[in-house]
Amino acid sequence: MTPERFHQIVQAYGADPRRWPQHERAAGEAWARAHRTEADSWLAQAAGIDALLAADKVEPPGAALQQRIIAGAPLRQPAAPRRRLWWSGAAVAGVGLLGGVAGALAVSFFVLTGSVPPAHESSYLTSSFGGASADWSDE
Repeated sequence: MTPERFHQIVQAYGADPRRWPQHERAAGEAWARAHRTEADSWLAQAAGIDALLAADKVEPPGAALQQRIIAGAPLRQPAAPRRRLWWSGAAVAGVGLLGGVAGALAVSFFVLTGSVPPAHESSYLTSSFGGASADWSDE
């Protein structure tokens, strides 16, 4: 135990060794016995602070304070989140349905007017496995 560590323990936990960390308690007490004058001055300062802290008493809250807290608490409404969840699900389904209808309308418009350009040229319709339109065997 160093003097600095003993001083830190006394400042943090007070003069009563029962409040000190258990794994450092024996070393702290041994250091205090070996260095009585230095330890006594630090312990006396800590004992004064301990006495001030022990003298401070906090009264439990009164009935008036409890009533004010209860009166100011918001009311709970558990049914509202379920309704909101249902409406949000219906909104997502409605948007999906409208997207499908809009897509079907666009496709039918292009098919009925005949303005759809051909998707493929005839040279792209064949593959090397199905027979090529050009014969490259002589090269």
